[in-house]
Amino acid sequence: MQLSPTPLNRLANSCLGAVPAVAGIAYAVQADRGALRLAAGLAAIVFAVLAVRGYRLGVTCEHARMTVCGYLRTRVIDRERISEITDFPAVRWTDRTGRARWTPLVALRTSPGELPAIRLHKERAVSRLRRWAQRGSG
Repeated sequence: MQLSPTPLNRLANSCLGAVPAVAGIAYAVQADRGALRLAAGLAAIVFAVLAVRGYRLGVTCEHARMTVCGYLRTRVIDRERISEITDFPAVRWTDRTGRARWTPLVALRTSPGELPAIRLHKERAVSRLRRWAQRGSG
């Protein structure tokens, strides 16, 4: 099961990195010193990676594990280690050493100014995720 935001929301998520990446490229082209060009070029690369990761935000549920793709990292969580899907939404789980962990589901987070259709899409995705996680614990 693949749970991801709507295409419009995915584009909005990628803007967090795309807009500064374009600005970094524009600055790198105009910079007169090599060090400034290098810094702007490196910043543009970092923001381009952030744009791609923003577009790919989501949750993939397989039979025995969940993969959460966030802005900064991708985490794989075994289904039997999940204790709860919170209202935030986030996954509460326990790692192999017994330590309690918490992983936010940024792709499914709602905002006050969101369109009702997008909010409904995310709420349904969180409900599906809860049902998937509960089937694994019982």
